[in-house]
Formats: sequence, structure tokens, C-alpha cells
Amino acid sequence: MKRIITATVINRPGVLNRITGLFTKRDFNIESISVGHTESEGNSRMTFVVNVKDDNSAEQVIKQLNKQIDVLKVQDITDQAIVARELALIKVASVPTHRNELYSLIEPFRATIIDVSRDSVIIQVTGESNKIEAIIDLLQPYGLKEVVRTGTVAFPRGNQKLSANPKVTTII
Repeated sequence: MKRIITATVINRPGVLNRITGLFTKRDFNIESISVGHTESEGNSRMTFVVNVKDDNSAEQVIKQLNKQIDVLKVQDITDQAIVARELALIKVASVPTHRNELYSLIEPFRATIIDVSRDSVIIQVTGESNKIEAIIDLLQPYGLKEVVRTGTVAFPRGNQKLSANPKVTTII
């Protein structure tokens, strides 16, 4: 089962390595990781999309993460109302005669062509993972040259905060 786990950490060398090591020890496959600075200087937020065996194993990882010295807050936000996005850059083989067709194909996805060369275009698309998968599938027949994707970034909608989940333990 897929879970989205966020961790707010002190931004220091080695933190990512120690945290991913915990997932490895529990034999969880990390589908994506996104890390970036937060609104608080010196802190970063990590967003993990992981496959776990069951809810108990996810809770165990959260408990282990909370024991890490550089971890300030950990939360499984999978079951909350969240906003989640991913970015993909897709290089597609394209001769000038097919470009109008590509434009009309990507328009419903609100994707944009951000680079054009003689034999290819680079398309940028953002959205939920299933939207990214759908556009990649549609572009496949044109000849995908390269695909680069970020990891998922997410947080709760509206007035919900990352610490609103009762399963969260905050260590200060």
C-alpha cells in the first residue's frame, strides 16, 4: 500500500542518508523523495512516497523517524485532504509537421512546450502522479526520448496543518 510521509528536519549533511536507511531496514520501496527548504530557516521538508506492507509497518517507521536527532516532525498525510503535485519534463521526437498535433494533445493537460529543436520538443507538465502517467502514455507513440520526473510534494489543504494528524509525534 502506498503512503505519503512528510518529515521536517534540520538541514544538515547526512540527514537524508540516515532517514532513507530507516526505510531500507524496513524493506520499504521509496517511489519518490522530494526535499526542499521550508518557511523556517535551517529546516527542510522531505516528502516520501513509499510502498509499505500495512498500517502497522508505516507506524513503526514513523516512530523510528521521530527518534532521529535531526527530525523535528513526521507525519503520514495519506488519509488527509491534501494537495499533491509532481513535475515532469518529457522530451518527445517531433518533426515540424507533427507539432500542431502535439500542441492539441497536451493542451487538455495544461502542459507546455518549453523547448523546441529540429527533431524534438520538451514538454513540461505538473499535476498528480496519475496525470503525469496519462500524458506520458499518450505521448508514447510519438517516440519518447527522455522523461525526467520530480518526486511528489504534498501538504494538507486549507486550514489543516502538517501537525493536525493525531498519529503525529512532534519532538522539539
